[in-house]
Amino acid sequence: MTTVNRRYYWLKLKEDFFTDKRIKRLRRISGGDTYTIIYLKLLLLSLRDDGKLYYDGVETDFIKELALTIDETDDDVMVTVSYLVAQGLMEIIVENDEYFLTEIPDMVGSETASTRRSRKSRQMKKEQKMLQCNTDATKCNGEIEKEIEIEIELEKEGERKNNATPHPHFFGVYQNVKLSDKEYGSLKDKLGTHTETMIDKLSRYIKSSGRYYQDHYVTILNWYEQDKEKLTQKKDGRKTIPNYDDSPSI
Repeated sequence: MTTVNRRYYWLKLKEDFFTDKRIKRLRRISGGDTYTIIYLKLLLLSLRDDGKLYYDGVETDFIKELALTIDETDDDVMVTVSYLVAQGLMEIIVENDEYFLTEIPDMVGSETASTRRSRKSRQMKKEQKMLQCNTDATKCNGEIEKEIEIEIELEKEGERKNNATPHPHFFGVYQNVKLSDKEYGSLKDKLGTHTETMIDKLSRYIKSSGRYYQDHYVTILNWYEQDKEKLTQKKDGRKTIPNYDDSPSI
């Protein structure tokens, strides 16, 4: 039986988070400390979805549902969301259905369960080594320094791998088509001037149908190939039979 290697996420606050003028102004509002906590809760809530918050329809509106999720009052959440949108810290992607926290791409950290276990194991070994240093402090200090250097190198290697992971961006008329920079560049090479047309086509269909696609890049390529085939059939005078499983032709 295969063991699922779970991934853990955490929020990385910049050292100037509380000196950011937008946060300082938020805290000075009456009840501002509560609003700041709500903002932090929303950041944590959006971690797994790249900064996005989705409305599931459990409550009568999005604000009430967010308040239920993070255990805060409707009024406090309403004030916080309004302020965040006004300050550019939050964007409305789909009216009443989806929000995006703009600072998340630079604030997310993650690691797999195996990496987490390895890190904790190294920490335990280092603490045990420090306890053994009572007998020969000079010798142990040198050994500990070497271990710390190795650990720093391991952490740096992990950071390089995390930095190599592409962050997705959102495209289309409704900003709901997820593509990495590499995927978008590949579409420009393959589709040329048709790129934006096909992206907008997928964006409109996702919005109107509520369908979920695991890979937007592959979906756009598949649709483009189907469009080309149907256009060729029309030029040859053959009868065109739509064959989309996912979308009507443009």
